[in-house]
Amino acid sequence: MLNKFVSENGQVNYKAWIFEQDNLNTYVTTLKGFHPKDKDSKNQKLAFWINLHNALTVQLILKNYPIKSIHNINSLQEIKCFSSLNKEYSLGDIKNKILRKMNEPRVHFAINFTSKSSPRLLNQAFQEKNLENQLIKITNDFLKDSTKNKISPNQLKLSEIFKRFKNDFGTKDQVYLFIQNYTGLILNKPKINYFIYNWDLNESVLK
Repeated sequence: MLNKFVSENGQVNYKAWIFEQDNLNTYVTTLKGFHPKDKDSKNQKLAFWINLHNALTVQLILKNYPIKSIHNINSLQEIKCFSSLNKEYSLGDIKNKILRKMNEPRVHFAINFTSKSSPRLLNQAFQEKNLENQLIKITNDFLKDSTKNKISPNQLKLSEIFKRFKNDFGTKDQVYLFIQNYTGLILNKPKINYFIYNWDLNESVLK
């Protein structure tokens, strides 16, 4: 489904996907049978919860389509939209109570909120064995996207994600180091400014 309805740059053909939303609903239901166990690897747990988060987000858009922005859905973060092992989860639960507690800040570039300022929705599922390569790729792609981050040795204008989730990325020096590791640039500790987040739907009609 991701390969069919999501372009390489992360634009989503919701108008076409809505006719196959039953397949997405079936996928979400199937995931209930693969709930991570304590003994599972960290990468397996990350891949499961990232895939589930993104599937549920698209599912909510399709249920409310046509829609200008995911913010038009009331109580988005609190809606219980998945149940497994006698427990119910909202998108907020998955993001804040599970993924953000796994000490992997790159999840913020993997989970998608169907907006123009979100990191692009990867048009393939995340997989345990390939997760590190996938996280490296999406982080590189996001940092190099000049519509979301402008990075030079003396100037940083970053996505608001770095501001909203600053506790996950650490101190300013840790943010500098994070960016240097992915871009190869030596930063002169510039002042950090932020882009205004655009919540309009990341919609495109694929040809």
